[in-house]
This record gives sequence, structure tokens and C-alpha cells, in this order.
Amino acid sequence: MRRIVVWFKNDLRLSDNPALHQACMDADEIIPFYCFDEAFQDQFPWGFPKIGDLRKRFIWESVADLQSALEAKSAPLQIHYGPTLKALQKLQADFPFEAIYCAQEYSSEEIEAQAALESFGFRLMRFEQYSLYKSEDLPFEIEALPKVFTEFRKKIEKYATEISILPAPAQILCPPDLKPCSLIPLDEFLSTVLKPDPRAVLQFKGGSKAAWQRLHTYFWEGNHLQSYKETRNGLLGPNYSSKFSPWLATGSISPREIYGEIKRYEKERVQNQSTYWLYFELLWRDFFRFTAAKEGDRFFKIKRNPLIENNALFESWRLGQCGQDFVDANMRELLNTGFMSNRGRQNVASYLVHDLKLPWYLGASWFESQLIDYDVCSNYGNWTYVAGIGNDPRQDRYFNLASQAKRYDPEALYRQHWLKE
Repeated sequence: MRRIVVWFKNDLRLSDNPALHQACMDADEIIPFYCFDEAFQDQFPWGFPKIGDLRKRFIWESVADLQSALEAKSAPLQIHYGPTLKALQKLQADFPFEAIYCAQEYSSEEIEAQAALESFGFRLMRFEQYSLYKSEDLPFEIEALPKVFTEFRKKIEKYATEISILPAPAQILCPPDLKPCSLIPLDEFLSTVLKPDPRAVLQFKGGSKAAWQRLHTYFWEGNHLQSYKETRNGLLGPNYSSKFSPWLATGSISPREIYGEIKRYEKERVQNQSTYWLYFELLWRDFFRFTAAKEGDRFFKIKRNPLIENNALFESWRLGQCGQDFVDANMRELLNTGFMSNRGRQNVASYLVHDLKLPWYLGASWFESQLIDYDVCSNYGNWTYVAGIGNDPRQDRYFNLASQAKRYDPEALYRQHWLKE
């Protein structure tokens, strides 16, 4: 009898899940597994958690939704807390298994964590779970990945193979004596009591159910995709952009599933620059992910310089108290909701790096702690891009805040929204 563990991480869904799909084909019995690992307790050197409470809550909700979806198929999710190695060793002792099917990781820290499990004798089978295109679909080897996004995009659009989407398994067979696990109560999981902020652009809730509801609302009920390109640089309200990124980050919905809905929308409603532009944004996610795979440690290697890690300046930036109203408004939105517009992210990053002259990795770390849509490859890719040290490097990624505020917040409505004083 073949027994396989399916290790969920940032792929918290049943549909379009290659690891789960293949496990159902290969195994007689499956053990669904999730671990709230050491990262949930870790802190950065600057005194804040690696995963802040806003991000924690969204992940917890996403796991709860996955647990519910699995229970509907009589497949109890095994939920563990603490080091992944110890959790898998206990699982192996209780339910001996042959292999672990999991996501292919692209960044060095995650790759090293998987390699450490293999050094203890676990057999891992990796599947590309996170990207729109798989590496085998690319018209070039990862080692030959273009350094500039435009070149990457043109080659993909000309040569890449068709995208396929996997259905959710019809059934998931588990060991008959596999017991359900309780999810730790949310108020015990978080360090603070979180209340919904009425100023938030959207009351985000984690999980596949909420992801598909958001897609239905944005695409089909509101018909907002048809004007995405024109509105995507907005700052206020739920529908200036798709807001899919938190669910993509946790894998509650896959980029391929969104792509499939874009194509359906183009067929049933309209095909224009806006429908293309959402696909364009999904390509950017792939570019950062494959760049991380190509660059390895170089993509994330941080040469710290404690001499310029000015704590007072950084604290004023991250708390939205630096005195620059456009920056402060965006940073307070992030602090209170775990989300910020793409336009805001570019501006606050430019201000930290080019005006405050502080290291880019301070900002990347704060974003990692706070953003409910934190994705390791996109986060570090975007920050190095703004700092002029990533792919497609330039030295002029400076944003003039006065002109940016005048262009995107001409009546100061966004600033008044977050800076009542």
C-alpha cells in the first residue's frame, strides 16, 4: 500500500493543485498536512515579527478554509505547530508514509528547508504550484532566463505552450484511523486583538471560497475587468484593482485559474487592453519567481550595513509618521490593514531608499511582516528593482512624491482618508 503526504504551504486549495492531483493518482492513501512552522514565531533584527498579526490572521483563515474543503471530502487535514521536521517525524511514526508531495520552491531559504528534510531521509517530490507557466512550458532554460522583463514577456507570448488547469480531486482516500485536528483558536494564535478597520479598501478574508467570491464580484458582477488598465493605479475603494494578490500569495486560487477566467471573460464579455493587462501582471509574478530560481542566493543575499540602519528614521517610515503626507497615508494603510496599492508601494519604497537613504532590505522586511499578500519572490524582486540592484537595473527609479500625489491623489482624498488630523 502506497501512502503519501501532501504538504500544503502556499498552495492552500484543492483545484489546480498538481501535487494533490498526482498524489491521488499515485497513492492508495493520502495524508493532507500543514505546519505552522518556526517562521510564525521568528523576529527580524529590528524588533518586529517575521509574520505580523494581520498576515497571520489571513493565513489562519486560509488554512481553516482548506481544512473545511478537505473535511467535505472526508480528508482530515493534519495541522501541526513548530518545526516542520519534528512534525513530519511524528507523522511518520504514527502513519508510516513513502513520500511527501509538495510545492517546488524558488527561493534559497525555502529550498534549503526542503533539502534539510531530505537529509533526514524524507523523500520529497516537488511540483510547480505557484506560477502561471511551469518551467517546462518556457521557451528557454531557467539558466537562460532574460534579465529584462520585456524580453521575457515577448518570448513567453510568442513561444510558450498552452496553459492547462487541473480540477479538484473527485475523492481523497485517507487512512481510516486518521483523526481530524483542531485549529488553534484565532485569539490564541494572534498576539493582539484585531478589529476590522472601516477605512480598508476591502475586508479581506482568507481561503479559496473568499477568493472565488472576490473574482466573481470583480469580473462578473461588477464587470470591472474591462477597465482594469485605466483604474489600476487608484488608491481608494475596492474595485480600482482586482485585489487578487492576497489569495494568490496563499495559493487559495492559482494564477492559472485566474488566467482561465480572464479568457472566459474575453470570450463572454470583452477583450481589450485591460483584460490583457491583468495577464501582464501575472507574467510579472512569474518573472520574479523564475528570476529567484535562476539567481539562487544572489537574489536574496543581503549585505547588512548597521551604520546606516537609522532606527529613528526607519521607525517613522514604517509607522507612517515621517511627515511626508503621501508616504504616511500609504504606510498607515499598510499598518492598519495589511494592504497597500501598487502605486503606493512604489512611492514608499522609493522614499525609503532614495530620500531617507536607508537600506532597501529594511523596507522589504517590514513588507514581509505586514503584507497579507506577501510573496517572497515578488517582494524581494520589487524592492531590489526599486533600489536599482535587481534585474533590469537602473539608477533612476526615483518617484517625485509631489507630482505623484498631484497625479494620483489630486484632491487629497486618499491622504484625508488616512490622515484625518
